[in-house]
Formats: sequence, C-alpha cells, structure tokens
Amino acid sequence: MSTNESKLDKVLAEARDYKASREKGYREQALKLYPWVCGRCTREFTHKNLSELTVHHRDHNHDNNPSDGTNWELLCLYCHDNEHSRFEELIRYGSTKEAKQDAATFNPFADLKAMMKK
Repeated sequence: MSTNESKLDKVLAEARDYKASREKGYREQALKLYPWVCGRCTREFTHKNLSELTVHHRDHNHDNNPSDGTNWELLCLYCHDNEHSRFEELIRYGSTKEAKQDAATFNPFADLKAMMKK
C-alpha cells in the first residue's frame, strides 16, 4: 500500500467517524423530541425497525442542528430519499413540479380482434 493510499484511508475513516458522531447526537435528540412516525407517509416505527427512520434536515444543512429540533423532521428511508431527489431536481432544473402530459392515445390492442382472426 502506498503512502497516498494510507493517507486517503485515514482521511476517509476520520470523515466517517465525524459523520457518525455528529449524526448520533442529533438523531438521539430528534428521536426523543418527535414521535416515531414518518412525517410524510405516517408509517409508524418501533424499536425493531427504528433504523429505517431517518432525521431529515429541512434546510438541507447537516451542520444546522438547533437543540429544539426546528430544522429536523423524521422521515422513513423512502420518503427521505424522495425528499433529497426532489431537492436535487430543484437545484439542477429549478423546479420539482412535473410538466403535465397529455394522456396517451395510441392503443396497441385496438384492432386485436381482427388480428386474431387472421
């Protein structure tokens, strides 16, 4: 292993440790403040599946952790991923609203009876 690889491994390990310690603090606080329910889909959680409930930062700044929890909401893994996808679309495209599309009019089975007779 080269010196650069060992330095990179060390930096990555430190970053993971920092993230884990930071998350542990605000996650524990949020779980004490809020009921264990997803704020979007209202799925309820117990100790058994609590690992699937995440803390979402409303302003998307993971360093903004007021102790009163005003920047947090509890979201299940699926709703949390959806929220971040919507945020990425907002940043990238300027909107999260889908453009309305006309209904499809092509029907591949419109003449099925006639085709079956052949």
